[in-house]
Order: sequence, then C-alpha cells, then structure tokens
Amino acid sequence: MLPQYLIMSYPAATKTIKFITLGCKVNQYDTQLMRESLLAAGFKETQAKDASADVYVVNTCTVTHKADRDSLYSIHRSLRRNPKARLVVTGCLAELDKQLLKQQPGSALIVSNRDKAKVVSLMRKRFPGLFRRGPARSGGLNKGITFFQGHTRAFLKVQDGCNNRCSYCKVPLVRGVSRSQPVSLVRKQAEALARNGFKEVVLTGICLGSYGKDLARKADLVDLINAIEDIPGLARIRLSSIEAGDVSARLIRKIASSGKLCNHLHIPIQSGDARILKKMNRRYSPEDYLKLIRRIKASIPDIAITTDVLVGFPGEKEENFQNTLDLIKDILPLRLHVFAYSPREHTRACDMPQAAAAEVVKERCLRLKAAGQKCGQAYQRHFLSRRMDVLVEDRPAEGNSLWEGHTSNYIKVLFKSPLDLKNRLIPVKLTGNSADTMSAVLARQTA
Repeated sequence: MLPQYLIMSYPAATKTIKFITLGCKVNQYDTQLMRESLLAAGFKETQAKDASADVYVVNTCTVTHKADRDSLYSIHRSLRRNPKARLVVTGCLAELDKQLLKQQPGSALIVSNRDKAKVVSLMRKRFPGLFRRGPARSGGLNKGITFFQGHTRAFLKVQDGCNNRCSYCKVPLVRGVSRSQPVSLVRKQAEALARNGFKEVVLTGICLGSYGKDLARKADLVDLINAIEDIPGLARIRLSSIEAGDVSARLIRKIASSGKLCNHLHIPIQSGDARILKKMNRRYSPEDYLKLIRRIKASIPDIAITTDVLVGFPGEKEENFQNTLDLIKDILPLRLHVFAYSPREHTRACDMPQAAAAEVVKERCLRLKAAGQKCGQAYQRHFLSRRMDVLVEDRPAEGNSLWEGHTSNYIKVLFKSPLDLKNRLIPVKLTGNSADTMSAVLARQTA
C-alpha cells in the first residue's frame, strides 16, 4: 500500500504502469526507486499478475543464461498482453546487450543501470504522450525510497558495483566499480521506512562488505549500522550477501552485541575446492572459509549461515565436487543456494575448457541440494522447543489461518492464528521441523 503522503501528492493518473523485476535485491531496490518516481509523475500502478498496462518497466538480470531468457520472456509476455504498450527495459541485460534488446519486438526505451535515476526525464523525451502537460516532476529520486511495495522487509541498497573480478561473473561489467551511498542518505531512507511501518530493513549491495571505502569521509559497514541502529520503530537490521574477506572481527563483535542486527550471515562459498577457487579468482581457501565460520559461531552460537555454491565450473571433477560437498557438511548452513555454472560472455571463465557434461552437473546439483536440506534440518533441530520472535510476513495460502514469517536467524516459521498478525513481531514456540520450515504455536498458548 502507498504511504498516504504519496497518495496525496501526485496528480490523478491517466496511464497504468506495471513493474517486472528479475534478479537480486539490488534490482528490487532499483525498481522501488523508479516506482516512487513514476507514481509521483502521475502513473497508476497495476499489480495483478496477468493485468494489461499502458507501460511496462522490465528490470532485467544477466547473471546466467537462464536470467537472460527469463528477461527476454518477460519482455515478450508484456507485449503479448498489450501490443500497444510502451516498454522500458533496464537492468543488467540492458548494459552489454543493447543490440540484442533492440532486435526484440516493440520499440523499447533502453535505460542503463546508471540512468535509472533519470527514468522519468528519459520517458518524457521518448514517450511525451504518456505525460500530462505541466512542469516536469522528478519524483524525488535523489531522496531514495520511502516504502517497499509487496514486502514486509524492505531492501535498502547502500552500495552498488564491485571491484572484485571473479572469473565467472559478469556483474562488475554491468554494474561498474564499487560506489557507496552516503551514511546520511541511508539513514534518511531507513527513517522513512520505519515511519511507514517497516520493522526490518535488509542492507544490500552488489559487494556489501566494500561499503564506505570510496566515500570522502571513510566509513565501513559497522559505522553504517551504528548510524541507523537507534532509529525508532526499526526492530531489525539484516545484512544481505557479504564476502568472506569482508567479515571482520569488528563486524562479528557488532552482531554479537547488537540488539537489532539479525543473527544471520549469507557468505558465498562457491566451491570447497582450493584449485577451483583459485581458477574462480576467489581470494580465500577452503581452510580460510571454514576457520571464519568457526570464529563466527564461537562468538555467536545461534547464528545462521547461508551460502551459495556454483556447480560445474570449468575443470571441476568429481574429487573437486566432493571437496565442496564435504565442506558444506562441515559448515552446516541453514540454507544452501545451488547454481549450475553458466558461461558468461566477456568473462575469463568463458574461454576456459568446459569439462563436465550437463547431465553430470545436474546430478551434482541434486546431490548438493539434498545435502543442503539435511544441513538445514540439522541446524533447525537445535531450536526445537525454543521461544523466538517471528516477523510475520503473510499467509502462505488464501482462506486459512496459517501465517509465515522469519526469526532473526532466518528460520522460516509457520503457525496458526485467527488474528491479523501481518507485520508484527510475535513470540512463538518452535514445535516441528521440516525440509525448509519450522512449525510453531503462539508462545502465550504454551504458558
């Protein structure tokens, strides 16, 4: 739902707009930024899944071949719903693949990642008939976001770009070098989100741990957390993905001592084999990673670790894969995100000899996912019969009394209540353990 001030501030809409977002949390933040600007410029958003709209904004992803296909499919599907619609295509696929997009049906306005902040002015020039006459309105893009459509937890981008050069990754090529939002702007957005009822913000970036290194007044992630931790109404601060080399002793101490920082870290591993990590240009060894996880757990015993693994990297043999499988079992992550390697043009790995056949990679992915599920269940068992607070997010299905949400350490919880508990922090007692969720009852029912 839109904040009341935004409902009151923009003129009566004459055109409908639909946003389609693929990919990461950073992309979701960017869409929200464009949404607030375009709503303020006079558009009316339609959110129904199959609804037709006058304008479609497709925020694309290019991290894998599948992401490319999904992005193109979203473009084609939008035009099938309304062949006369105006199309705005932005995001990572629009950076290096403009020619590919220009070959697609329709006459799209292609907006680069760096120009997302100019989407209203670019649309006014390309599609002047969409706008009412009168003074141009910027939509306040320089002020950041104030709400987050469709979410209970708000993703707050504090950093963009990446200075790492992992050999398989196209993201630095399409997002550029690391750039940080000023602490003052992050705080201003976090305050606005809290005022509009968001109890949890997720600090996100392409390379979150590099936050502040480029600012004139040097800061790091802990400085940023300190700057927003006292905001009234903000109950939780969660960190999105962070590289192993960026998890400092200072950050570990901060998580251990903070009353608001969530007991959860997502630290990508990608491979548990030293030779493959070196080929990936990842700057740690399996031993480094395991030592880090053990240090974190020694300081914060209840913390959840989630991670990413890339399967089928060029040169990966069964013994390399087995090393990854063994390391995952040692880490005991709550969740494991498994991806099959996808050659990306313009990356060094794209020129490396491909080894494992597709069916071999698929079988390894299945084995790794099964191991990840067992690890998650083993981690969750430690919390059976424990009382924990859950931020209630939504009902998983219509027409019943079941609610779902997450604990501070990112355990997904399902429990029953006839009350409307959405967006409330509710104490529950964890009573059951399944593949990726835990069941619970309201804590007051167990007293």
